Amino acid sequence: MESSRAVATRPAAGPQSVVTATRLVHRAREARLAGARGVPVPRAEIDASWDRVLRSGIDPEQSPESELLEADEIEHRRRSTVLGDVMPLLRDGLAAIADAAQQILVVTDNEGRVLWRQGHTAVMRLAKDICLEEGAAWSESTTGTNAIGTALATRTPVQVHSAEHFIRALHNWTCAAAPVRDPRDGRLMGIVDISGPASTFHPTTLALVGSVASLAESELRTRHLVAIERLRSVAAPILCRLGGRALVVDTHGWLAAVVGMPPVDRLPLPKSLQPGRVWLASLGMCLVEPLPGGWLVQVADGRADGPPRRVVLDLSRERGLAVHVAGPVGTWTQRLSPRHAELLYALALHREGRTAAELAQDIFGDPTRTVTVRAEISRIRRHLAEVLAHRPYRFGEGVEVEVIHPDLPADLLPRSTAPVVVRTRASAGTV
Repeated sequence: MESSRAVATRPAAGPQSVVTATRLVHRAREARLAGARGVPVPRAEIDASWDRVLRSGIDPEQSPESELLEADEIEHRRRSTVLGDVMPLLRDGLAAIADAAQQILVVTDNEGRVLWRQGHTAVMRLAKDICLEEGAAWSESTTGTNAIGTALATRTPVQVHSAEHFIRALHNWTCAAAPVRDPRDGRLMGIVDISGPASTFHPTTLALVGSVASLAESELRTRHLVAIERLRSVAAPILCRLGGRALVVDTHGWLAAVVGMPPVDRLPLPKSLQPGRVWLASLGMCLVEPLPGGWLVQVADGRADGPPRRVVLDLSRERGLAVHVAGPVGTWTQRLSPRHAELLYALALHREGRTAAELAQDIFGDPTRTVTVRAEISRIRRHLAEVLAHRPYRFGEGVEVEVIHPDLPADLLPRSTAPVVVRTRASAGTV
């Protein structure tokens, strides 16, 4: 018997085929909203999006309106993203085509907030009726299934047509969107989207948007390499005169040049780095000086300041897991993932240290999962190298360690199934 989850295909190019496919999707949507099973469902990515949106409790009859960002906040976000650097390329690649096709170009940040839009004048006016305007929120959690929000959720290009939109008010629209990632580290920077009336649907729009998004990423990669090469030329004569260990990095920590130590891809930098003596987690005490487009970082070998003296592991709030480290020149904070919080908690309980097998038992209940443990500890030490020692894994000698627990023992990493955490919750013990 044919599976009840047969996939309805994307609308074809012919007008009659588009109408037929849209009707099928509309019936599938109505059946899904009614809780029916055993009916054909739309494409897999739309099916998965509907499931996410249904779980979030969004009303399919609600308006797509959202509270718009203030003009100064929109401008701040524009200045804070490198997407602004490639807007001329996006306009050249898509805006004219969108205008000719009676559609509009929309570019959002990584939260789905519209920062730029341009295109057909009449469609721009229509877009205001569905709040597709600068400052509006278009994530799935606010506007249901739509190309911008679904591309944000899946990190992949997606086309959403007519009744594939979860909110009924968007059924007269078609849209295609693709994510734009930072080519240096893969972080999502935002979404490029083409939207218009449903009658303007064309199956090649998604490929066009994806291609232009890739061009934007390529342009950003080229700009980064040019900037690094320029910084390297400035750094070369400076490093030749220095002794000891030193690095030259751009403003985001990407390496341009190094002397006296193994190279790294990227040096983690504080958000508000200032010239002078600075404690960096991966290097210790350093002397930092500004350069055009970056920083000169000299490691203070043989320093008298000593390593960090106190570590506070804050597990009091599930959404605020962090480690605070008191160094010679102040305190700095590193946010933690739940897994890293589990590992540091295990080390806080066992100050004598733990082998990889013992930590695997603590975290997974399986002492054979040492590869995973070593990989995770390696990631932690990228930021806490001056705090953590190895062979065995442990907090450094002479470092005071404090754990801040939640008020209720049951709230200690409540989603964790790590044996070391489960035992503590069960016994209501403290470090």
